[in-house]
Amino acid sequence: MLVVIVMGSPSDSPGGQRVAAKLTEFGIRSEIRIASAHKTPAYLLEMLDKYEESPEAKVYVTIAGRSNALSGMIDAQVTAPVIACPPYSDKFGGGDVYSSLRAPSGVAPAVVMDPENAALMAAKILGLANPDVAAAVSRAQSRQRERLFAADEIAQQVQDPRE
Repeated sequence: MLVVIVMGSPSDSPGGQRVAAKLTEFGIRSEIRIASAHKTPAYLLEMLDKYEESPEAKVYVTIAGRSNALSGMIDAQVTAPVIACPPYSDKFGGGDVYSSLRAPSGVAPAVVMDPENAALMAAKILGLANPDVAAAVSRAQSRQRERLFAADEIAQQVQDPRE
């Protein structure tokens, strides 16, 4: 199993590193690559051809800000799922995200804004065919629930019943 993290530029590296770190928690191997749909399309297509030659189960996570052509271009070229994880930008009132949400017919990348959640979605997809990954996802969900239960107990203890 492999998650290919494709970033549009080096400035997208913080998001890519967060995705890769979370994938490691699920026991999933990842590779981080940089290619631009606008600036290096031929290079991107050649890279995708090499990944698509492998029968290995894979998911692509794309991280590209501003005009996110990367996610749609990759999705249109591969048969594996693509998860767009555009970095949030205050510029244009956060409107950059629309280039990730709107896609032409026949192009369907999922959009998950948080890098750790993008990794979780990739793990859930790969977990459909790998019981070890599915179990890792289940354990992570249980830990999340336990943290909330513990926080609720603390919140209840802090309250003064006389108020």
